[in-house]
Amino acid sequence: MERDAKTILIVDDEQPIVDILVYNLEKEGYNTISASDGVTAVNMALEKKPDLILLDIMLPKMDGLSVCKRIKNSLNVPILMLTAKDSEIDKILGLELGADDYITKPFSVRELVARVKANLRKVEAVTSMQTVNPNNENQKKENKIVVNDLELDLDKFEVKVRGEIIDLTLREFEVLKFLASQPEQVVTRETLLEKVWGYEYYGDIRTVDVTVRRIREKIEKDTSIPKILITKRGVGYYIATK
Repeated sequence: MERDAKTILIVDDEQPIVDILVYNLEKEGYNTISASDGVTAVNMALEKKPDLILLDIMLPKMDGLSVCKRIKNSLNVPILMLTAKDSEIDKILGLELGADDYITKPFSVRELVARVKANLRKVEAVTSMQTVNPNNENQKKENKIVVNDLELDLDKFEVKVRGEIIDLTLREFEVLKFLASQPEQVVTRETLLEKVWGYEYYGDIRTVDVTVRRIREKIEKDTSIPKILITKRGVGYYIATK
């Protein structure tokens, strides 16, 4: 194992898939550990504290969704769900599980490695932002975005709507920040995938739609008539200024 390399926990009960992932991820310079059931996965994650987790949904002893929820209660680690069912996607992203991403089987190893890299880059970027002058009060005042009832504190990664703190996942915060930094500017789903998720290829735009839906459920008084995060039909999303 490389000493300073990132460690990835692979959780899948299909050994051939684990073998393929171990081979390809280690070839990219990552350390890997693996578990074949949900209970072992939770214990291993809490003990080893990996930098990222690849987590299958269909697992013995405890399903992947429950594993995700258990781990996210204790660790702030990016989790990429592996699913064989296209219909599971809304469930993965829509529930308050904290999963950061998903990929559908059968998957391209090249695509999966690209997503692993993108999610790890995002964590590194956030960590470096948090360590830059964390106690500088002047900087904190400058690092706020305010658009009407919406206020984002970029240092605390905190969102307030009408003065009330809203609990968002990191991904939801990043989407809102990107949109709020350019109010009234319509941003396409493809641009959000590239800029927020870090994908340099055309990904699944449903990822964006489901994430936006979750944000709206938290910040809008009435999700059927949104006043803050608006859809421009057929184009994308924007933050309203009035």
